[in-house]
Amino acid sequence: MIKSEILLDIVTSLRSLATSIETSAATMLIESEPTTDTKATPTSAAKEDKPAPKTITLEEIRAVLAEKSMAGFTAEIRGLLEKHGAPKLSQIDPANYPALLADAEALK
Repeated sequence: MIKSEILLDIVTSLRSLATSIETSAATMLIESEPTTDTKATPTSAAKEDKPAPKTITLEEIRAVLAEKSMAGFTAEIRGLLEKHGAPKLSQIDPANYPALLADAEALK
């Protein structure tokens, strides 16, 4: 291989490594605390075979926020978390999940 080809291979490898590190950092930012089990218990409404409204889970929001963070919206995500009541996703009230998810999905 020619020296310039070797250098281009090294640059490509370093960019890949940087992307992996950025992804890991974004995940660590969002997953700053361990998650708890968010499975709902059956209610009388569920026993009557009425379709329950879809609840948004912590994991669903975490996935969207990680994707947005990797797209360069890390500062905006921190602002959204503060707007919805806490500095960490795990501290957000589950009642705020739909609004937080809508705000995160609006980031472009």
